[in-house]
Order: sequence, then structure tokens, then C-alpha cells
Amino acid sequence: MKYFSVSDLRASSKLVWQSLADESEIIITKNGKPRALMISVNETDFEECLATVRQARAMRAVTRMQLAAETRGLSSLSLDDINTEIAASR
Repeated sequence: MKYFSVSDLRASSKLVWQSLADESEIIITKNGKPRALMISVNETDFEECLATVRQARAMRAVTRMQLAAETRGLSSLSLDDINTEIAASR
């Protein structure tokens, strides 16, 4: 996978687009840190690709919430404890 800075994108966009066509995905960096992922798509699979990316992001968020719950000891709550928490928040 190739990395390009934001300034590369501005100054050498033709090179960036060609690399995207060759690599299928590239990373855009800002101040040396990854900031964006560019994925090659076409008209026929654009919506499917977008849905897949959104699904992956949602799955990542759920995994992070599960890990946070385990870290805080919340994974061992009983159903009664959960219902009590829900009732208290209402």
C-alpha cells in the first residue's frame, strides 16, 4: 500500500490517481499521520463498496464498545442489572 501526503495530492494528483488505479487503495497522510483511505471504485460497485466500508466501521465501533465494557467490568452484568441500569437512566 502506498502513502501520499496531502501536499502530494495537491502537487502531483496525476501520480496519486495513477497509483490508486494500480494499487486499488492508498493512504493519505497529514503531518506524517494517516488521515484518509482512498479506495478505487467504479460506477457499478460504488454503492456496494460504500455499504461494505460503513458496515466495517460499525463492526469496529461495536468491538470497541465491547472492549470498553470488559475493561470496566460491565461484561458480567446480569439481565436484572442491565434492566436496573436502563430503568435508572429513564
